[in-house]
Amino acid sequence: MYDNLLKNITRHVQLNDEEITLFRTFWTEKQLRKGDYLLRNGEVCRYDNYVVAGALKAFYIHPQTGKDEILFFSVDDWWATDMDSFTRQTPSIYNIQALKDTTLLQIHHQAFDGMLTAIPRLERYFRTILQTYLGAMQRRIIMANTFDAAYRYKDFLERYPSLPDKIPQYLIASYLGISPEFLSRLRKRKKY
Repeated sequence: MYDNLLKNITRHVQLNDEEITLFRTFWTEKQLRKGDYLLRNGEVCRYDNYVVAGALKAFYIHPQTGKDEILFFSVDDWWATDMDSFTRQTPSIYNIQALKDTTLLQIHHQAFDGMLTAIPRLERYFRTILQTYLGAMQRRIIMANTFDAAYRYKDFLERYPSLPDKIPQYLIASYLGISPEFLSRLRKRKKY
């Protein structure tokens, strides 16, 4: 259960056996069935969540259209957390829902701070994760505001080549800010 997360961490920092044993005490396993919510709009995000296996979508419900606006996806070896809500312990403005049965490792907000105090070298790992997340969000804003749908889809495929096999096309269309029909035309025209 912890092997994938520890493998992810050791790409950035090395933990000794004692730290690994201690690290495991801070985390708990959570199972979600397809359709279950990990987080709902208005709830405080109490846990940071590492996806062991499965797929989730984070989305905001557009107030005028009632449609889901996809913010991000989380699949195996990714994170699924509202970082603003988790960090500040304030209500979330979006939802996170399982797209299929999903296994998570979770750490409670208070335990997270305790873990970083007990294992200081993990500060570097989580800083690296946050920097990567921030860079991805900045890139997403630039893509949405600057490039056309065909370019955004091509970039999506290059950056996340495994996602189209795990995520329904209509959700990818929402993520890209286009209709499912337009995405279908793009795929036929460009043979993606």
